[in-house]
Order: sequence, then structure tokens, then C-alpha cells
Amino acid sequence: MALAQMCSGIEPATNASILRTHIEEAASLGADILFTPEMTGLVDRNRSRAAAKIHPEPEDLVLKEARAAAASAGIWVALGSLAMKRDRQDDSKWVNRSFLIDPSGTVVARYDKIHLFDVDLDTGETWRESAAYQGGAEAVIAPVNEATLGLSICYDLRFPALYEALTNAGADILSIPAAFTVPTGEAHWEILLRARAIEAGVFVVAAAQSRVHEDGRETYGHSMVIDPWGEVLLDMGTDTGVATCDIDLRDVAKIRSRIPAIANRQAFAPPKVSE
Repeated sequence: MALAQMCSGIEPATNASILRTHIEEAASLGADILFTPEMTGLVDRNRSRAAAKIHPEPEDLVLKEARAAAASAGIWVALGSLAMKRDRQDDSKWVNRSFLIDPSGTVVARYDKIHLFDVDLDTGETWRESAAYQGGAEAVIAPVNEATLGLSICYDLRFPALYEALTNAGADILSIPAAFTVPTGEAHWEILLRARAIEAGVFVVAAAQSRVHEDGRETYGHSMVIDPWGEVLLDMGTDTGVATCDIDLRDVAKIRSRIPAIANRQAFAPPKVSE
């Protein structure tokens, strides 16, 4: 597999051109699939300025470029996410949508980010993702060759119930594209990724945004691949570009035979609230 670590800016056309280059490079390196970060096509916290560049899916320039490049290169692309209008009639809120594109350029799976990041940080930063985005309501898995990929996006990482649902449904690779802030990235990024891998004996692939963006925000980087034992196979640091990592899906069965956490999961009643 290959991961693209990006510093996406405020112009989708520029980001689309960079994405095409990354797809071509990943294919030239022999990767079966390229993973890209959350908000591959546009990072702009000025929502008034961004609004003119966010379109319904059939009109999205970055998605069109990704599909064409995937078909030309003959490679799978797990497009971390794009900001999308839901439809032409209802433009009040957008969706943060991940796409899985096959080597023919066909979109074979879509996932809308379920958990939205609403927070006031001690750095003075305020994020209200729910002010502009509508959260998704459905977990998504999809086959990629002999693997089963579970889709998620960034803040979803903090909600293990989603990953329990994905791995119960057969996911052996979890995709967690992100645009983590630096303070939360330094504190929680690696440990949460490793926890998601360990608790279900799966590979975790997390392509990330990195460095200072045109809109002034700074993201953490450190795109990673984690194996089912929780070992870090790849850490891209803060440099942008493409890196590759080989994985062996047989490791999933090996680890699950040692710690059969999925097989041992049990349903239970919630705790009763004391009166």
C-alpha cells in the first residue's frame, strides 16, 4: 500500500493536480492502493470562502481527477475525504465523505463521517464541524482484493463502538484518514491508532494532513500504518509526499488466534442508573 501525506490548500484544482501526481507515484512504486488524508480536496476554515468551491458529487473536480487518475494508473484509491454538498436542493449543510475508487475509476463505496468535531481548545481554537456538516448514520465496509476495508474519518477514531461494528462485519484493515490538530495529535494520535489495531487484531492505515496550511491552521502529520499487534510499521513524520508499506494479511489471523478478542465479544445490558 501507499500513503499520501498532504498539506492541502484552499484551491481544489491545485489539490487535484497534487493528488494525480501522488496516484501516479504510488502506482509507479508498485502499490495496490493509495490512501489519502481527510479533506484531500480542500482545507479552508473560512467557510464563506470555501462554500463556492464545494459541489455535489457529480460536479466535484477532485473526485473526477481521482477517478481518472486511478483508472489511468490501474490502482485502488481510498480517497480520505472531500467536502460535498448533499444534493442540489438542500445546500444548508455539507457532508465529509470518504470514497473508495477501484482500478477502473469506479466509486465502489462511500462513507459519510459520523462523529463531528465540536470543541473549544485551550489554545484558543474553536471548531464547530456540526455548524457546516451533517453527520453520517451508517458504518461502511468494502472488499479490496482479498482484504475487507472498514471506512472511518478522523474524529471517528475516538469512538471504538464504530470500529467494533466494522470488525464484527469482517474488516481486517481500518482506514482512518485525518487532519488532526497538533496538540491533540501529539497527545493522542499514535496511542489511539494503536489501540484500534490491538483491540480487534487489524491493520490500521491512517493518512494525514501535515504542516501549516494556506488557511493558517496547522496539522499534525505522522501518517501511519499499524499492524494487528499494535506495532508501527510506518510513520511519515511531518514531511509531505508518498510512502509505501507492505503488509501481510495473514498476520490478522495469526494475531487473532493468539488473542481472539472479536470471537470473545459479548453483548451485555447497560448499567442501571441509581436513583
